Amino acid sequence: MLLAVTALLPAQTIDLGSRRELLVDRYLVDRLTNAELRLQVPQDRGPALTLDRPWEGPFSGYSTIIRHEGGFRVYYRGNPTAGADGANTEVTCYAESKDGIHWTKPADNVVLRDMAPYSHNFTPFLDTRPGVPAEERWKALGGVSRTGLAAFVSADGLKWRKMQEAPVMPPAKVTRYDSQNLAFWSPAENRYVLYFRVFKEVPGMGRVRWVARATSPDFRGFTEEGEMTFRHKEGQAPAEHLYTNQTSAYFRAPHILISIAARFLPKRQVLTEEEAATVKVNPKYFQDASDAVLYTTRGGLTYDRTFLESFLRPGLGVENWTSRTNYPGLNVVQTGPAEMSFYVNRNYGQPTSYLGRYSLRLDGFAALHAGYDGGEILTKPVRFSGRQLEINFATSAAGSVRVEIQDEAGKPLPGFALADAREIIGDQIARTVSWNGGTDVSALAGKTVRLRFVLKDADLFSFRFH
Repeated sequence: MLLAVTALLPAQTIDLGSRRELLVDRYLVDRLTNAELRLQVPQDRGPALTLDRPWEGPFSGYSTIIRHEGGFRVYYRGNPTAGADGANTEVTCYAESKDGIHWTKPADNVVLRDMAPYSHNFTPFLDTRPGVPAEERWKALGGVSRTGLAAFVSADGLKWRKMQEAPVMPPAKVTRYDSQNLAFWSPAENRYVLYFRVFKEVPGMGRVRWVARATSPDFRGFTEEGEMTFRHKEGQAPAEHLYTNQTSAYFRAPHILISIAARFLPKRQVLTEEEAATVKVNPKYFQDASDAVLYTTRGGLTYDRTFLESFLRPGLGVENWTSRTNYPGLNVVQTGPAEMSFYVNRNYGQPTSYLGRYSLRLDGFAALHAGYDGGEILTKPVRFSGRQLEINFATSAAGSVRVEIQDEAGKPLPGFALADAREIIGDQIARTVSWNGGTDVSALAGKTVRLRFVLKDADLFSFRFH
């Protein structure tokens, strides 16, 4: 649905600095006219990694993809049999890649064995906090309700040890942590943030799988801040089971946290028993359905559920409609000059279990879209630093993008009015905006302005001043 708002909304000035801003929420939006924020469609790139080792198998999952100096690494739970969380059959495995596309496994790819229940949901990250000791450069969390969350550290990401005996999040009498609990250093907040599984009582639904947040200055202990809320437009999004939250700082705009989360629909059975038998799924794992959704946050206890629809549908084939399949891995990584990828555990509970790769253009989770008749967005008042405005965009051959810079009251500034804007046509990750007077906007740096993007049959993915 295209939105049209006719009056400017009062708003405080937002200091953009030289940050990249993505069109994934309404944070900067004051007015949309004949335009909409539109989810993009990930491209299926096929299997990236088969989970066929004897210690891996149908119940492998909870993948984490990390880019480091030597390339890429994926960590995941290996588990050939169904059982209780934290069973002795669970191990933590890894594979490596130079490009994020082609993956290899060493002969022994187990980095954590005989460590139940921590291998159930062992989730590592590469600590980017300034001054972190080399022997603690890699960190991880693992654990279930009865143990609490334990912290692990490593110098190389392969040999792990417990950081301390005391858990960094305490044991719980009620069920929590029974999912992929993740933490990372947030440079925008100058602290470690942790997003973890809890259950929330929802009228008419009972106990719903939910997300809570905690923070820490040093990773030695976390303080729980509370349950997350999910904002949609001016109200709250409908309650849904979110099995994994997969919240991470987007690598090109780390002040924006992106979640490609597993949405779980218990008892929503799609397959018949006969269809389930054809894909050899475990008999207990075809009575539910799941897909993936996109939401974002800029810190605090609020997620923006700008889009309620599915970000990743299960797709063709009955094998994609079994229980607990289509669960995205943690983190989005760059896999080409104009491409980023995320990874999804597919065929869960089946002998054909694998990790699939999906790609998007850089910054391309969502876009400001306008059709052939044209549309526009006017931002809230902003301040910026830099000399040029860069956009990531795509148009049709008949389409275009033009940019006007206004004062705080909405009056076009001399030399930067729409009539002065040069038409931009094409498809580029980084294009400098220009006006008849050139590209230099430094005279406006530090002043309060509004940006008006006027599109015709075009998409705008992101922009930044630099």
